[in-house]
Amino acid sequence: MTGLTNRLVPFFPAVFVLLWSTGFVGARYAMPHAEPFTFLALRFALALLLLLPVGWVLVRASGGVPLRPLAHATFAGSLIHGVYLGGVFYAVRHGLPAGIVALVAGLQPFLTAVIARVALGEKLTRRHQVGLLIGLVGVFLVVAPKLGTGAAFGARTLLPALLGVAAIALGTVWQKRFVTGLDLRVGAAAQYAGALLPVLVAALASETMHIDWTAELVLSLLWLTLALSIGAVLLLLLLIRNGSVSSVASLFYLVPSVTAFMAFVLFGERLTPIQLLGMIVAAAGVWLATRPPKRKVETKDRVSETV
Repeated sequence: MTGLTNRLVPFFPAVFVLLWSTGFVGARYAMPHAEPFTFLALRFALALLLLLPVGWVLVRASGGVPLRPLAHATFAGSLIHGVYLGGVFYAVRHGLPAGIVALVAGLQPFLTAVIARVALGEKLTRRHQVGLLIGLVGVFLVVAPKLGTGAAFGARTLLPALLGVAAIALGTVWQKRFVTGLDLRVGAAAQYAGALLPVLVAALASETMHIDWTAELVLSLLWLTLALSIGAVLLLLLLIRNGSVSSVASLFYLVPSVTAFMAFVLFGERLTPIQLLGMIVAAAGVWLATRPPKRKVETKDRVSETV
């Protein structure tokens, strides 16, 4: 990393959460104009198209790229982007209440921490465990006013959402465990190659793939591709590479809070006192879960000797 990058590193988690949260806002603008799998396929294809030339130049400059981590990055991308977003979008499309979806997504940091403990041997301190629990409570408080059952609440909608959350948790750990020695930009291109396949198959199998090319859709597509699929994802990969998986995953606890605030500003959605309390609780949980452990200061006792 350059000196400037090193100085900016402390701000990366906040920037990542802010960018990732805009994904839900962008989707709200885009969904009236395209079916979900079709839109995701278009978004991933555009991201891949933008990243491929950069990746090709980097590969040529380095004299080649190891195939094993490239294949692992492709698989991780199919989980993190393709299966996760595909499952969530499918659940919402078929009527699962947004509050339930957000609450299911709130299980991700816990699930990621469990998988990381088994697969990577990451140790969870008591403070980290308490932080994860508090963060989950905060997410529940934020989405509580929007919870509902509805006729579409059932296995057909709930299972795809759960599958998506399990996929991003496994994909995050997979990225940390197996994708090493690979330039982040090359890895991101491989991820979108892997992500494109499942959503494209789902679009071909279940949608008309009609797109209404309005200004709203184009602007949403550009923002979600450039700011989210490239900017936020590169930050996520950098955070995964340089930190513990469970700490990085805990940042997702902040997403419902930031999204709710954005919806308040952009769409006039009401923020209740319980949601404001949930934002504070979630932030406290993330602070505990990501706070570095205290360094133990070893002191040597001086023994005075009498001569």
